[in-house]
Amino acid sequence: MEDPTASNVTPPANSSSSSSQIIPSPSMKVSLESRINRLINANQSPSPSRSIYSDRFIPSRSGSNFALFDLVSPSPSKEDGAGSYATLLRAAMFGPETPEKQDITGFSSSRNIFRFKTETNRCLNSFSPFVSDGDGPGVSHTPIKALRKVSRSPYKVLDAPALQDDFYLNLVDWSAQNVLAVGLGNCVYLWNACSSKVTKLCDLGADDSVCSVGWAFRGTHLAVGTSSGKVQIWDASRCKRTRTMEGHRLRVGALAWGSSVLSSGSRDKSILQRDIRCQEDHVSKLSGHKSEVCGLKWSYDNRELASGGNDNRLFVWNQHSTQPVLKYSEHTAAVKAIAWSPHVHGLLASGGGTADRCIRFWNTTTNTHLSSIDTCSQVCNLAWSKNVNELVSTHGYSQNQIIVWKYPTMSKIATLTGHTYRVLYLAVSPDGQTIVTGAGDETLRFWNVFPSPKSQNTDSEIGSSFFGRTTIR
Repeated sequence: MEDPTASNVTPPANSSSSSSQIIPSPSMKVSLESRINRLINANQSPSPSRSIYSDRFIPSRSGSNFALFDLVSPSPSKEDGAGSYATLLRAAMFGPETPEKQDITGFSSSRNIFRFKTETNRCLNSFSPFVSDGDGPGVSHTPIKALRKVSRSPYKVLDAPALQDDFYLNLVDWSAQNVLAVGLGNCVYLWNACSSKVTKLCDLGADDSVCSVGWAFRGTHLAVGTSSGKVQIWDASRCKRTRTMEGHRLRVGALAWGSSVLSSGSRDKSILQRDIRCQEDHVSKLSGHKSEVCGLKWSYDNRELASGGNDNRLFVWNQHSTQPVLKYSEHTAAVKAIAWSPHVHGLLASGGGTADRCIRFWNTTTNTHLSSIDTCSQVCNLAWSKNVNELVSTHGYSQNQIIVWKYPTMSKIATLTGHTYRVLYLAVSPDGQTIVTGAGDETLRFWNVFPSPKSQNTDSEIGSSFFGRTTIR
């Protein structure tokens, strides 16, 4: 058991333990240590008028030689032993007090100099015992790459009345000519991203409605899928319908253009391949899905077609097959979100609905399932960036968010919110920097999410000159 009086014993003034109470930093020179010890031990004697109760000896400064360190002598007023001691020690070790050395926390200099404070931004190499703060000859330091910042707010919002809240439809597409097509009710509207001009392309009438839209590669012709099972082809430059093709018995909710083929997916479970150069409405019929086809995408080399359905299946077809060459059944909900990577041949991403919530990656060349990530929300759309190896996903229940991912780590670059309903529609601008999202809240929101191919800090030319909120019709 400890002696309760042990802390009240005052060691002799000239004992060796008194000089060991100040433990200098290992980085201090020996000469400085000896000079400080002489300063502390000079002319010390215990005061006979009072008893000192302390766990260590605090010497009197009254007889010290302050000129030894060019220090200012203390005022003749009554001395505060602990405060004066800390002030003198600070001055001896670190030099006179200057504004640059004042503590930003506002504490006075008489406080303990070894208190906690905010960490300073110091180079990591400066803590190494083998590297000095200055850069030596031949030494180079690689700067840490800053994370790319993505604006959390849309730069433009368009009101889109009658934009349907239907998971199985595809009502938004962006052309190579920088024109956005949107299906609203029984009409299709075009919005020019350069001039903000809105044009009404077509009106299907009261007995029909728009279920899907899809631009051809050159951006001059638009395919429109209808609730009656027909597919119309429109010349957007002249606002003229050039062809109507039949073949489906139920609504056409998915469209995808290949090099010379237009594919249409329907609620009747079939996919029709159409060559608009031929007189026939379709040249082949693909069968395999057991429920509505809601996702269709051709690969960038136009050799493979991926299809997703409400039967929770993901199929891959080649140019000549009428049966799927690859079948994937790992999803546990409808597969609408499908995207081919523009960077890696055969890399396919797919997303599942509310009961699944996962984004899965496949290598169609080796027929392997690469990875999967649970997003905790219904996956409505997927799109790859053509400028960097990233992709964006839009979500429904329950968070209605937009997420930008870094591939292959699948680390989140940004999470964007603003829509109050499921984010069911997604399209990417022709420069690859901007996306537009649509939801059942009847708004279209424009976001700058991807960098340009040359610089990751360059703003999109599309999004730099348009702000505010307007209507698309």
